[in-house]
Amino acid sequence: MDAFCSYYDQLVIMSRIGIMGSPLKSLVHDDDRYQKSFHLFLERSSEHQCMQDFIHNKLPDILSSIGDGKSHLNVIGVGSGAGEIDLELLNELHKKHPEAMVDNEVVEPSSQQLHNYKVLVSQKPELNYIKFTWNKMTASEFEEHWKLRKVTKKADFIHMIQMLYYVKDPGATISFFQSLLDTNGKLLIILVSGESGWGKLWLRYRKELCNTDISQCVTTGDIKSLLDSKGVSYQSFDLPSQMDIIECFTEGDEKGELLLDFLTEVLDFSKTASPELKAGVLELLRHPDCSVETEGKVVFNNNLGVIVINKPT
Repeated sequence: MDAFCSYYDQLVIMSRIGIMGSPLKSLVHDDDRYQKSFHLFLERSSEHQCMQDFIHNKLPDILSSIGDGKSHLNVIGVGSGAGEIDLELLNELHKKHPEAMVDNEVVEPSSQQLHNYKVLVSQKPELNYIKFTWNKMTASEFEEHWKLRKVTKKADFIHMIQMLYYVKDPGATISFFQSLLDTNGKLLIILVSGESGWGKLWLRYRKELCNTDISQCVTTGDIKSLLDSKGVSYQSFDLPSQMDIIECFTEGDEKGELLLDFLTEVLDFSKTASPELKAGVLELLRHPDCSVETEGKVVFNNNLGVIVINKPT
């Protein structure tokens, strides 16, 4: 989940100033352990593959209707991280609109991730059709900045991938960015599915595991309910993803403990959680609601969901 990294600096700052809703210590307190657990997650899960399948097979049809033949397209990437996924999105946009120049606003609070993104762009001279504007800020800071400057520019494509967990009010954030869409503009959101193991885990243990001042534990199910309540129409897609978490059930297993930390977002979860909470989480993770046991593996449901929203009518 790129956004877990892209918003990492913000989470660290918030945790250090004591904005914590739970006595359990957030995983972001330990950068080394966070990075190890995150990379193990990427190694084990099919998340990036399912995103790429969507970008290359479904997204082109979505992008074909934007722009109305304009010679310039405006794009905003919110929580862009180091830019790998952004550039894949922009490549598909370019294939559909090869004659158009692109103004790309990058919104990312991490200095390191912005640096990595700039390095990546510098290695790709073929991106000379894109003008990059670098905004080292959170989504809420970008909104405030945009309103203060009274910007009237509209966007043809806005994407928010794995980042709505880290805003105080996901609904308000969606409403603001939707308001920036031009005619035929599209707002793309990717989050974990409400039917995923993450969704089930957060539904049962939100109070114990979610530090709501840092992470909202929000799923596409929550966003769909919110949009339905406001009468906002949208398209949705399911992205099947999974990962083997069998080591989580072997006491003291190093990889299992790293995966448990990542799944719960708690530092040293197996050592610091109460026996009751630990037993409950492990039981739920192994339950058919979250995982399937097959061929000696416990395959966790890591499904993602995509929501595509149009300009408000």
